Order: sequence, then C-alpha cells, then structure tokens
Amino acid sequence: MTDVPLRAHPARRLLQPVINRLDRRIDRRLRVADRQIEGLRQELRQTRELLVTQQSRPFSYDLLYGKDGRLSDRMPSRETFKKLSDEIAAVAGRPGAWTETAQAFRTLVEVESRGVGRIAGSTVNILGKLTTTPLLGPPNGDILEIGTLYGLFAGGMVRQLLRRGLAYRLTIVDPIAPVQLQPGVEINRDPSGTPITEEIVRANLALAGVAEDRLRLHRGFSQDEAVREALSDRRYGVIVIDGDHSREGVARDLEWAEQIAATGAVVVLDDFGDARWPGVQEATEAYLAGRTRMKLVGKVATSAFLRAG
Repeated sequence: MTDVPLRAHPARRLLQPVINRLDRRIDRRLRVADRQIEGLRQELRQTRELLVTQQSRPFSYDLLYGKDGRLSDRMPSRETFKKLSDEIAAVAGRPGAWTETAQAFRTLVEVESRGVGRIAGSTVNILGKLTTTPLLGPPNGDILEIGTLYGLFAGGMVRQLLRRGLAYRLTIVDPIAPVQLQPGVEINRDPSGTPITEEIVRANLALAGVAEDRLRLHRGFSQDEAVREALSDRRYGVIVIDGDHSREGVARDLEWAEQIAATGAVVVLDDFGDARWPGVQEATEAYLAGRTRMKLVGKVATSAFLRAG
C-alpha cells in the first residue's frame, strides 16, 4: 500500500480544527510571553536610569529638592511626570501638557526656594493644580484661596495665571493659626519648622511677586458669615478650597463658592480622593448630586476640578 501524505489525506481535513486551535493557543502564549519580556526590559531600563541618577546626583541636589525640610521630595521621575502631564491634558481637553507642567514645576521650585515654610501636598498634586487651573481657562484673574498655610501656593497660582495673560487679584481667607488646623487632627509643629504668622504669609507672597495692592488677606474662617459678607463683593474666576477638610466644612465652602463664582469659574477641591481626608470627596460627590451649577470637569492626582455654569 502506498503511503499518502497527510496534507492530501482526508484525516487532514478532520484534524484541521484541532490544529487551528493549537496554533491559536500557541500564538496567545507567545504574545503573553512577549509582553512579559517587554515589561521586564522596561523595568530593567528604569532601574538602570535610577542607578545612573542616584550615582550622578550630588548630595546638594538632595538638599535642594529632597525630603529635607518637607514631607515629600520635589524630584518626580520622568515616568511620573509623563503620567501627570497626560492626566492634565485629558482633563484640560488638550493633546498634551508637558511644557505647561514643566513650567509649573519651575514655578513650584522657585517660590518654595525663595520663601520660607512649604507648600503642603505631594509634588504631583501641587503641579496638577498649578497646571490644570490656568489651562481650563478661568473667565477672570480674581482668585479666592480658602486655606493658605504659608501663602506659597497662592503665589505660585498668581504666577501661573500671569502665564495665561490674566491680570490677577488675590483674596485669601485663613485663620493663620500657629499650626495647621483640621477638625479631629492634632498638629503640634509643621515639618518645615517654620511658625505660621501673618508676617510670614505676607513676606512669602511679596517674595513670589504678589503686589500688595492686588492682595487681600482676611484672617478668619470661611464659614463665618462676617467673613463671607466681606469677601463676596466680586465674582471669582478661580476658587481654591483647601480649608476645613471635614465633610460638613467642604460642603459649606462649596455652598459659598456657588454664590460667588463667576460664570465659567474653575473651582479646585484639594485632597479629593486622598484616603486621609475622605470628607472632601464625600462632600463634593454629595453636593454635585444635588441642584447646583457646578459640574465636575475631572480629577488630577488628588484634586478635583469643577466648572461653574
């Protein structure tokens, strides 16, 4: 009997579905293996970059940008920076935001180096606020900051709005207590070692370039009716809510912001999504679920951005 090649044999047709399934299974396994290998290669490249950076970076660099005198360092990796700039671009509705984020980083480093104290928060969250807010196009340069600590972030925000050509007027409301105040949280000393005083806040703002005739610093709490009456004389284009982080406190600040925000204003909720301050997200989501002209634009790092209609 003559042997018949398998490809010409009827058995070939019968076995073809099984062969196809095996081929597909092998292909899937190979693709998974390729992805795993590429992931390992990327991890190796990042490790090499980190080693080179650590070996070449002088100690003085760590003193300038490291954790000395602050809770978190100011040295984001390229990967972290890229992820942040992509988040900002998505929220701002742009194809990219690398350049603007880099400018914000220089602003952060400059105002923090020139002043005393610190800007509270992680580097990515601070950069998220400094970059996203002006990119969202506030209708005017009237800024209200609820909670300022040392005044450094407000100075940075002024700088960022000036980059967009907005003439600013800065209003700050803060109790300016010797230490940072939060309900249920006892903070005896700031990590920077610098006391919180009105003289220091004003000096920091002046060092950041904020003109005295464009500054209104009101000592008090944003939930006091007398404070609200004094500061409700204009419609703000930017409102930064970074005061009382309790659910009730954030809700009341949002109610006030609703009344004084200009049409199209950008409202920034700091520490939104931060597990240490659950009241911020809880209050914001509950507020947005009711009747309001505020709409959630998006979230960058641990800050939420609202638009007033």
